[in-house]
Amino acid sequence: MVISNRYGRFLGILAGSLLAAATIASPVRADPKDHLTLAMSIEPSGLDPTVAAPVAIGQVVWQNVFQGLTRIDEAGTVLPQLAREWTASDDGRTITFHLRDDVRFQNGVRFDSATAKFTLDRARGEASTNPQKQFFEVIERIETPDASTLVLHLKERSANLLYWLAWPAAVMVEPGTAETNRAQPVGTGPFRVAEWRPGDKVVLERIDDYWNKDAVPSLGTAEFRFIKDAQAQAAAIRSGSVDAIPEFAAPELYKTFEGSPQLSTVVGHTELKVVAGMNLRRKPFDDPRVRKALMMAVDRTALVEAAWSGYGEPIGSHYTPNDPGFVDLAAKVPYDPDGAKALLAEAGYPDGFTATIRSPQMSYATRSSEILQGFLAEIGVTLNIVPTDFPAVWVDQVLKGHNFDMTIVAHAEPLDIGIYARPDYYFGYRSQAFDAANMAAETAADDAARLAAYGRAQEILAEDLPALYLFAMPKLGLWDRRVKGLWTNEPIPSNDLTDVRWVD
Repeated sequence: MVISNRYGRFLGILAGSLLAAATIASPVRADPKDHLTLAMSIEPSGLDPTVAAPVAIGQVVWQNVFQGLTRIDEAGTVLPQLAREWTASDDGRTITFHLRDDVRFQNGVRFDSATAKFTLDRARGEASTNPQKQFFEVIERIETPDASTLVLHLKERSANLLYWLAWPAAVMVEPGTAETNRAQPVGTGPFRVAEWRPGDKVVLERIDDYWNKDAVPSLGTAEFRFIKDAQAQAAAIRSGSVDAIPEFAAPELYKTFEGSPQLSTVVGHTELKVVAGMNLRRKPFDDPRVRKALMMAVDRTALVEAAWSGYGEPIGSHYTPNDPGFVDLAAKVPYDPDGAKALLAEAGYPDGFTATIRSPQMSYATRSSEILQGFLAEIGVTLNIVPTDFPAVWVDQVLKGHNFDMTIVAHAEPLDIGIYARPDYYFGYRSQAFDAANMAAETAADDAARLAAYGRAQEILAEDLPALYLFAMPKLGLWDRRVKGLWTNEPIPSNDLTDVRWVD
């Protein structure tokens, strides 16, 4: 692949970094053990996924500390968890859950239908700060005929409800600890938080009296270390100071680990969709011709190569290729800088315009912003990059404050195309056609109708372009060869440790 000269210096720096990393000696590993140290690029702002949006929260506590009525496995399948089974009425508007009767929270309090009702009422209530509150608003009322039975009466059929109930935002909460879970989480999972040292690490320890005697984890303790710098991540895994990096942040260094006798390199799928969102509340982004011109200016294949070392797949809508119902729309708006210039002139911008892009200070965002800056300069658009701390500042100024022209972020939640139907979401996008397609998907009576509706929704976004759809990021896993049970794929952002073990 040929990449224009404006990327030469950038790629040269990456090549130099790669060579330097390759010279670091491989460590001598300790004997197998029951402790695991993992590195993550982003530290969670709290430890309660039911009150805040950052996916890093769930990557530490989902399945490890907190559990839900249902769960999602590595294949993306919805399975029973705290609910043993469920039945739905013929019209799909009443779902009856039969709960496990042997579950206790880590503080000894029994889990029952009253606890489940409290959790769901809290998530959908007026004062809720749950990041997925809209998912629970389909619930009209909740009944608890006995301690082991939970009945949800819905306003309308919800094809995705069992799936949503498996998300980190839907984990069950003990009422007595609901207000303190952010710093001192108490769940029904097999690990408790033994230590949280902000800016450094979270340490989990196995619970001796975990309720599920058939699924007690092999690990006794696990430590999540927060290492933003990609070079520091590489040094840590090579030295053995960390045992695993489930999502390695330096793709340009990744190949240097291939063939290592000590380390496994495992490339899998994620739900990460890298998109450059535009603020449709502001000119010139309210004009669909401008948005299309910007998309035409971007060679997505070259962007993936330059920004993420070729790891990733170009996309044309807000959907990942591994999701059911995926429609390949990457070629719908082809790379055509001359056509982009003509379309800008038609929209009244023959000399281009100037805009800013708020870029979270993460490697994929920084690199992609720099590549976008170069592409857009070729059609006369000046894009000024504003580094933005993530998640705190980005959430405050972009997600909530809508104070931006453009931004770039990897949307990590699975099957989250419905965000474009939210009236106050950061894109400022409104479309009756999209809303209708999304509603048809969410209320479909069968999978065929559901996936067909999601196909229509994808096509509408590919036409309207409220964001520049760039690429789906892979999961670049890197861990000690003796560690088994970490997920290859990531159908939901997570680091489920329940089946992780060391083997000789």
